Amino acid sequence: MGIKEILHHHGADLSWQRAFYEDLHRHPELSHHEKRTAEKIREHLAGYGCEVIDGIGGYGMVAIFRNGEGPTVLMRADFDGLPVQEATGVEFAATNGAMHACGHDMHTTALLGACAIVDSRRDSWQGTFLALFQPAEETSDGAKTMLADGLLDRVPRPQLCLGQHIMPGPAGQVMSSPGPIMAGCDSIRVRLKGRSAHASMPHNSVDPTLMAAMIVVRLQAIVGREVAPDDFFVISVGELHSGDKNNIIPATAELVLNTRFYQPELATRVYAALKRVVKAECEASGAPDAPTFEFFAHGEVTDNDPGLHARIRESFDTVFGPDSVDATPSTASEDFSYLPQAWGVPYCFWLVGSTPAGRMDNPPVNHQADFLPDYEPTVRASTLAGAAAVLTFLRPTH
Repeated sequence: MGIKEILHHHGADLSWQRAFYEDLHRHPELSHHEKRTAEKIREHLAGYGCEVIDGIGGYGMVAIFRNGEGPTVLMRADFDGLPVQEATGVEFAATNGAMHACGHDMHTTALLGACAIVDSRRDSWQGTFLALFQPAEETSDGAKTMLADGLLDRVPRPQLCLGQHIMPGPAGQVMSSPGPIMAGCDSIRVRLKGRSAHASMPHNSVDPTLMAAMIVVRLQAIVGREVAPDDFFVISVGELHSGDKNNIIPATAELVLNTRFYQPELATRVYAALKRVVKAECEASGAPDAPTFEFFAHGEVTDNDPGLHARIRESFDTVFGPDSVDATPSTASEDFSYLPQAWGVPYCFWLVGSTPAGRMDNPPVNHQADFLPDYEPTVRASTLAGAAAVLTFLRPTH
């Protein structure tokens, strides 16, 4: 029996998914504070034939489904929320000042659904399936925290790792591609030092606000004039802090930048140019001290293994037909790839469309206060995609 037939006749009860999803959505928890969410996941896993290793890196856990000799396959879902005040207006909207504005509640619901299918069809596969539930993706350190807490020594070593993310796009479409599918990223804190003075006496100052303003403009010239038109690089200024009184020219200013890229070697070149521009602007302004640079919240490029993708795409095409499509690489970032990198194994990560048909002309995007997946097609596609990918690599029994 092929994967399509297994999934169309899996026999697993998935009627719990909507209530589970709405409960997670109603009670989002921020990174490293996902106690209730982890408890709900743990409670649900108790109904399956698996061993659960929990408390990994805080609230992380892995469910281990063993079924004889064969490959070991890992699939991961994240489950933290964001500090966003929800504006969807649905009955199950969060009211605690946090929100599942990135779809992690759907990721978790889908992986638990894939667990239900794989567990119910043990007659169709052999091997070991690892379902990894990860906290703190939004702070880019959840995977690293699990690894630092001994993940590699606490669960079997997988031969490959899988993951998925819901995104804007026709709800129910499964979007995949080889190579880069999500961008790498860095955050950079730049501190500028000037000389303070009364606002009426600017000639006695070295104005860091003016320096910061000129740097903001010059940073975009790096992308526009030093990055080839067919390459991708983004520098966004997310924060600019300078002064707290209207009649005082401050002594310092701070910029916090965010970058996105698909080529780490290009990022190295851009960062050299960024430092050159900032230092030159400070020198031109007569700054008394050199600027400082702090790099943090690094995220690796999510770069799919072509061989794994080819096999998964074959399964997706069989299961989803015309709803299995080529992915346009996302400019968002993920910390998923730290997991397979730590084991030294290949991986594949795909995207699932979640936009209601009536909103395709101007779809809400992840992290917006009105981002809400179209439940039925999204949960179905993400659940079946997870199960299909896992079953592609577990050993078939016949």
